[in-house]
Amino acid sequence: MGSDYDRESELKAFDDSKAGVKGLVDAGVTKVPRMFIHSQHNPHEMSVSTNTEISIPIIDLEGVHSDTIRRAKIVGEVRNACETWGMFQIFNHGIMESILEQMIQGIRGFNERDIEVKKEFYTRDFSKKVIYVSNFDLFQSPVATWKDSFCCIIAPNPPEPTDLPEECRDIIMEYSKQVTMLTNTLLELAAEAIGLKSNHLKDMECADGVYLIGHYHPACPEPELTLGTKIHTDPSVLTVLLQDQVGGLQVLHENQWVNVNPVPGALVINTGDLLQLVSNDMFKSAKHRVLANHKEPRVSVGSFFSPLFLSSSKLYGPIKELLSEENPPKYKEITVKDYHAFHKEMGLDGTSALQHFKLLFGNEDDEGLEQPSRSVYEV
Repeated sequence: MGSDYDRESELKAFDDSKAGVKGLVDAGVTKVPRMFIHSQHNPHEMSVSTNTEISIPIIDLEGVHSDTIRRAKIVGEVRNACETWGMFQIFNHGIMESILEQMIQGIRGFNERDIEVKKEFYTRDFSKKVIYVSNFDLFQSPVATWKDSFCCIIAPNPPEPTDLPEECRDIIMEYSKQVTMLTNTLLELAAEAIGLKSNHLKDMECADGVYLIGHYHPACPEPELTLGTKIHTDPSVLTVLLQDQVGGLQVLHENQWVNVNPVPGALVINTGDLLQLVSNDMFKSAKHRVLANHKEPRVSVGSFFSPLFLSSSKLYGPIKELLSEENPPKYKEITVKDYHAFHKEMGLDGTSALQHFKLLFGNEDDEGLEQPSRSVYEV
């Protein structure tokens, strides 16, 4: 590329088109535009595990509500998965496969609509309840990723159904209702796994705020030059991820990338940063990414559970019942809004925002910790 490259103009032209990455593919691009090229992305920087016996835990939730012995076993499996991986898959979770498929098809259907229909939703006003956008941090990040995203607030103040695209209007509401019920169960299991009463995390309002994001990763002509989603951790308490059968999601485990292979009917559960914080590092928030692929579009739907949207000034820190002289607090108490603001400022650079809120030597001395500014959460 020549030195006369004008990145700002390229970004502006891309954003002004309101066509997203799908628009580039529809226009017949055969080369990845420079704004998407990850010069620092080296597939060999961290190896991808070739050991087919290494995979994230898969947990069967059958009997979780009816069999106390079975539930105790599930709690142990959840504890192990959250401590060692920060990610696991679940099946027999109570949501019918037909609902999962309708949710995937709803997001796919919207993204494959005529561009003029999608333009009505395209915006960078993240205060809106319903948005369609390509790359939340397009003008802040040094490089873009190969995806378009449909997003909406589910709780506590969802949009009117008529404000949602007709392709996914009904299924978003039904799917989100069922995922919220499931997440309440998962929070019970997580609380029991760290030795607390079942309702402890729910009483902290951990499931009272929900944000849904449907990602659409078009087929990429040069997938080795870019990423579908950059390396990051989720700023949520828990994330429930529905993915189609295309693949591409990877989690970092023991300095190796491990493929999170799709399992029909299963859901992927991520331990988020806020759960790592309140558990005082008992649970880990896993770094993960999505690879681009040249074969076919990939669709995923993430439901992010966080108290962010509750407009609360409540402080969150390591749960006091977990602390002792041997296990002092590792993080300062913060508001969720401050955490998300700092997470946004950092961007998805592969570094956990949690490090900014670590206490020094296990005490609550804030000296040397810059206070984060407030800004709109982008996810």
